Amino acid sequence: MQNEIVKDTVVTLNYTVRDPEGNMIDDGAHPLVYLHGGYDGIFPVLEELLQGKKVGERFQVKLQPEDAFGEYDEDLVLIEDASLFPENIEVGMSFERVTDNGEEEVIYRITDIADGKVVVDGNHPLAGTALVFDLTVAAVRKASADEIAHGHVHGEGGHHH
Repeated sequence: MQNEIVKDTVVTLNYTVRDPEGNMIDDGAHPLVYLHGGYDGIFPVLEELLQGKKVGERFQVKLQPEDAFGEYDEDLVLIEDASLFPENIEVGMSFERVTDNGEEEVIYRITDIADGKVVVDGNHPLAGTALVFDLTVAAVRKASADEIAHGHVHGEGGHHH
């Protein structure tokens, strides 16, 4: 039985995430299950820290914004004319916007609606926030050939096509 986190293992983590003031961001109601070894399943800094850890190990790590959801970028806050949006929009709604070069899609959230204008923010809601993870390695198993080929976990708690 696999006990140590190495490349091409499926890792199950019990976790919570708080901000630096101790406010709960994610209570970890569902364990995090990911394929270890550079498949972009979790933040790279966390993955590096988990390398070689064993089932039952518990630790806390603080990720700075640049290692998590990035710094807050004022350029991603836009004020648009309300006529560009459907009538039933509300603060908190999200939508995708393809950049001018047609490349990547940015998710924008509506943060304010006033006087015929809509304020949208393309920053992740946690951009600029340091994150404190409490992690416990709950399980480790060898990944299947299919999981490795697809670059993600299948089955229980994993990704479903």
